[in-house]
Amino acid sequence: MVTDAHGTPLTVQTTPANVPDGKLAIALLDSIPPIQGPRGRPRFRPGVYQGDHAYGWAENISETRSRRVRSALAKPQDHEHGSGLGKTRWVVEGGLSWFNNYRRLRLCYERLAEHFQGFHELAAALICHRKLVTALK
Repeated sequence: MVTDAHGTPLTVQTTPANVPDGKLAIALLDSIPPIQGPRGRPRFRPGVYQGDHAYGWAENISETRSRRVRSALAKPQDHEHGSGLGKTRWVVEGGLSWFNNYRRLRLCYERLAEHFQGFHELAAALICHRKLVTALK
């Protein structure tokens, strides 16, 4: 899952449990939809790409930089977090906890991966809707 600065999910991808997280890091970065700012053309890439030690492979860091995105991916050999402990990672953890509010997503009951992915996309849409409703109040 990739979130914005407020924890709103931008893209979600489910994988089997035996697939390393870092394997799909660049695919997640490339799947982020254009985001319209206050004016001008929509941004196709975020300003910073942040992740924990599972994403901080050397090839992921170089691919992130080649896409002109600042990498805050924590390297596996470093003992520090990519952004510094407790500074911005709580946003992603909050987004993940919102997904756990949906009972069908806690455990995989589905036989087909497409159904499980669909439930994650539906949950992401509901989370975005909830955040929009509260922002407009």
